[in-house]
Formats: sequence, C-alpha cells, structure tokens
Amino acid sequence: MSDATEKPVDADAWEKACAEDLAEEKARRRAEHGAPPGSAAEELKKLVDAVADKLSEFSGISAGQAPFLGSVAQGTAEQAARQVVRQVRNVVEPVIERNADVFDHLAAAGSELLAAYRSAVEGQEGRWTRASQEPRPPEPRKPEDEGPGGEHIDLD
Repeated sequence: MSDATEKPVDADAWEKACAEDLAEEKARRRAEHGAPPGSAAEELKKLVDAVADKLSEFSGISAGQAPFLGSVAQGTAEQAARQVVRQVRNVVEPVIERNADVFDHLAAAGSELLAAYRSAVEGQEGRWTRASQEPRPPEPRKPEDEGPGGEHIDLD
C-alpha cells in the first residue's frame, strides 16, 4: 500500500472514543438510577425545601381533620408556620450560597470517615472470623469427664 491511499490518522481518536463511551455509560446509569446527587450545598437546599413543604402541609390541616383547632387557631398556626419557613430560608440560603465549597468539603470528610469506619469494622470482623475458623487442639481429658457408663464422647 502506498501512503497516498491511507486515511489520515486522527490523533485524538482514542480520546474521542473514550469520551463517547463515557457519555453513553453516564446516560445508561442516569436512565437506570436517576440523576446523580448534586453538590452538598444543592442537596442541603433541597432538604430545606422539603422540610419547608412538610411544615406547610402540616400547618395546612383542615378543621375537619383536626376538630380540636378552631378556625382562628388554625389560621394562626398556618401563619406561624409560614413565617418560620420564611425565616429559616432567609437565614439558611445565603449561608449555603456563600459557603458551598465548605459543604462539599464536609460531605467529602463525612464520606472519608464512613470509609474509615467500614474498613475498621471489616478488619475486626475478619479477625473474629479467622479466629473462630482456626482449628483448636483438643483439650486433655480429665477423669471427672468420664461418667459411670464408660468413656465420654466429645461431639464437637
């Protein structure tokens, strides 16, 4: 073959193929498991929103569901819950936005602590398991182990 008939070699072909494979794998996992979690700050915002929604649901109980509350008390409870939710969001959201990287570091540290704990527990379990599986030499027999009917049979 001559050099004129060969196709030019793409220097980035391997990189492109790997990127395509990675994109396909990410899409497959996203379809199978859903979207991956966001940053720690985003997840904390979601938690605050979920708690706020639950508080709103709780404060929105109708008088038919809670007959012990009068309409005035129910309205007051709803207003108080909304005010608390607003105050919490006003305090928490700016802190999360200013310190998003701190929350990411804390989440990473928590993951590292969990990994260290798992490693320690698995190591200890391994030692316990190995100790229980090691053969033990039989204990010497004592005359009191023998009963009046003959020799003692060890079933272990």
